[in-house]
Amino acid sequence: EALRDNLPAEIAARLYPFRCDVSCEEDILKAFAFVEDKFGGVDVLINNAGTYKCVDLLAEDNSDVLRESLAVNVLAAAFCSREAVKSMKRRSVAGHIILINSIEGHKVPVYPGANLYPAGKHAITAITETMRNELRTAGTKIKVTSVSPGLVKTEMIDVCGTIAYGGEDITSLPMLQPDDIADGILYVLGTPPHVQVHELTIKPVGEPV
Repeated sequence: EALRDNLPAEIAARLYPFRCDVSCEEDILKAFAFVEDKFGGVDVLINNAGTYKCVDLLAEDNSDVLRESLAVNVLAAAFCSREAVKSMKRRSVAGHIILINSIEGHKVPVYPGANLYPAGKHAITAITETMRNELRTAGTKIKVTSVSPGLVKTEMIDVCGTIAYGGEDITSLPMLQPDDIADGILYVLGTPPHVQVHELTIKPVGEPV
């Protein structure tokens, strides 16, 4: 709601805040039910929710962190995509599923505290291809795209502190801005119906990884 207060009136009127803990399947189902009731269905889904906590994979007492990582970074994307595709199929809409991946979904960088984050992003890479094949087999025109950014200046970077990433202090490295990723998503959504951008990698110039 605070975000809506800072938007131009014509845009704010189209923003509907809705609380949804994506680690909870029940919350996801409620969110999609709200969209169905308010707008009739889903045409575009952007799976952007993610979490990261700097804890080693083999650290003691890390079970909750690992479970949360899988629930938010993997299962939530699968559940949301399932519900969106169901809505698109019901209405015969050639919609678009976008999964915000990472370069860590294609290569595992060396840095402390990565735990299941790279594994989760590799899962997103596999989910994207699995989904593409299922949609193709079903004869739909629904598109699916993985967007894999490099370092982006978000709250997740603040969690990292001053860890060494690619052998350098992460806070000193070139980074993308969230708007850069939004521009890439708009490009993908603007492609003709016969064009599917399956994978889009966006890196800042000079990134070492």
